Amino acid sequence: MELQKMNGHSKDEGFDGLDALAEHEEFLPHKTGGKKESHFTDFVGKTSFGMSIFNLSNAIMGSGILGLAFAMSNTGIILFVILLVFIAILSAYSIHLMLKSAGVVGIRAYEQLGNRAFGPPGKMLAACVITIHNIGAMSSYLFIIKSELPLVIQAFLRTQEVSNEWYLNGNYLIIIVSAFIILPLAIMKQLGYLGYTSGFSLSCMVFFLISVIYKKFNTPCPLAHHNMSTFAVDNGTAVCKAKFFTVNSQTAYTIPILAFAFVCHPEVLPIYTELRDASKKRMQRVANISIMAMFFMYLVTAIFGYLTFYDSVESELLHTYSRIGPHDVLILCVRLAVLMAVTLTVPVVLFPIRRALMQILFPDKPFHWARHITIALCLIFVVNLLVIFVPSIRDIFGLIGATSAPSLIFILPGIFYIRIIPEDQEPFLSRPKIQAACFAALGFAFMVMSLSFIIIDWASGRSGSVGGH
Repeated sequence: MELQKMNGHSKDEGFDGLDALAEHEEFLPHKTGGKKESHFTDFVGKTSFGMSIFNLSNAIMGSGILGLAFAMSNTGIILFVILLVFIAILSAYSIHLMLKSAGVVGIRAYEQLGNRAFGPPGKMLAACVITIHNIGAMSSYLFIIKSELPLVIQAFLRTQEVSNEWYLNGNYLIIIVSAFIILPLAIMKQLGYLGYTSGFSLSCMVFFLISVIYKKFNTPCPLAHHNMSTFAVDNGTAVCKAKFFTVNSQTAYTIPILAFAFVCHPEVLPIYTELRDASKKRMQRVANISIMAMFFMYLVTAIFGYLTFYDSVESELLHTYSRIGPHDVLILCVRLAVLMAVTLTVPVVLFPIRRALMQILFPDKPFHWARHITIALCLIFVVNLLVIFVPSIRDIFGLIGATSAPSLIFILPGIFYIRIIPEDQEPFLSRPKIQAACFAALGFAFMVMSLSFIIIDWASGRSGSVGGH
């Protein structure tokens, strides 16, 4: 049913006819028994189901997990759980819209969905949104490396005073990490090869999760008398009581924080492309399992992080733990694990940017190693410059995140679905298309709300940050 529109497909702009037809072979519900033709990415998908889950889970998992306990402190446990379930379901539905649109026209690139829906302007819009969002995500990960890695090295060296040694300079450290870890992984030909590093990255975050649970049961509330200032104070006593439902001035940031925490959409179609025995149903299972796993990790991290520090939890959870003791071995190991997880996520985020740039600059060119490596080098160079030289980049991230995340999750999948699914399959006023239109409208509402809060913060001189991915 999904392939009723093969006739005339070769006329699509920006597509080579033979490539498009070859790509359609991947979507046929039955196999002819002959050798599979390769689609426009010039290789047959070979990545296993499990590795695809690792890659997509790693794409979902971002630095935003460190801010979820803070988000829970501003909503209460019940409201947070409701919002988290709501966003997870919407994210899975968004991927369903993307996969159905891709299946109808035999496309596995976000940019080409834009091209099919709105021609070259749609292709350019999708590529630009992906590039802006993922450069912001890469920069946020490198900012964590820049700020946390010197502290970890300093703790291992047992030095208290700030030193001018090069190995404690965050700018030098991100250049070294980029050159010797991120670049070699980023120049791999296929995203599927990163399944092993993605699995290791996720295991680091599982260690972080276990440590958060352990610290809950081994951290007294309040802390020892000399650290009591860590906790919020109510009438002279430390507050150690959980809130189940609360609303305050920071509550409105929770929805954008949670929405950004589930952004993985630029990586969905590249992972779909490389999935072995790819089908829409199989890829939807990959997405559902990945979202469910991240939902569980997000929920447990938020609950136990919040129940350790209650209203005194900071917007960055690791900073709160550092107050327990400057040389706490477990927390030191956790910081190191989070640093490794963040470092290994950067190459996964880089792949969709390179693919978007290839779709814009070299849409009809076959794979070439020099072009592949050069784009990776340029992207890493630009992101390093951003992290080193732009001091107030958090505000820029807030602005980028408030526009790109709702676009990627809600707006673009909704409007692409409406335009791509043929009228004879689903009339314009059919229930699925009305749902997609409402979904896109919800994205516009999220965008307006996020931008409004950022502008209000800027106008009032406060630095409230909308969580990033």
